[in-house]
Amino acid sequence: MKRVFLAGFVGGVLLFSWGSLSHMAIGLGNTGVQQLPQEQPVLAALQANIPKAGFYFFPGMGAPPAANATPKQRTAAMKAFEQKYERGPYGILIYHPDGTNPRSPRQLLIEFVLDLVEVMILAIVVSQAKELTGFHTRVGLVVLVGILAAITTNVEYWNWYGFPADYTFGFMFDKVVGFLIAGIAIAAVLKKTTAQPKPAEEKSLKPA
Repeated sequence: MKRVFLAGFVGGVLLFSWGSLSHMAIGLGNTGVQQLPQEQPVLAALQANIPKAGFYFFPGMGAPPAANATPKQRTAAMKAFEQKYERGPYGILIYHPDGTNPRSPRQLLIEFVLDLVEVMILAIVVSQAKELTGFHTRVGLVVLVGILAAITTNVEYWNWYGFPADYTFGFMFDKVVGFLIAGIAIAAVLKKTTAQPKPAEEKSLKPA
């Protein structure tokens, strides 16, 4: 367990370090992100019309049909929403009316702990996979998990919410590379230490 903990800690630190490098130095976190062309008027309109922080989807579906609404009324309400959606604009908005530090110590601490937990779980999984005796197979398992983590949310957000393709690819690439680095650390620390069983000695045949 000490070796597993060490693998998770080292891998978590490396994953966090890679995230800092990829976002701040390489700029993967800004891939596909654009500035509002008329920021001040838009911000003023948001502050004037949205009093609470939240996750907003637009255009809205309006008030839900009454409980005693007929199927025809429900169909008409859905049709009206579809027409608004087709006309556009449509999108999502994560809105916070109050300002804050864009990279607060609290956010960095949460990200660091999250990376440690993720890699610690991976280290436990790799340590339990007894059939993975080779360095490359242990790294490969972690990379596969990284690919799964990359496509689970990013591709869904691209598909359903219209996240830009370059933004999606950038975050997927960032996640897979991070898990590759963590996988190398895990595989290096969790070296195969169990002794190979000695072949059974051949019994000499006694003459009849």
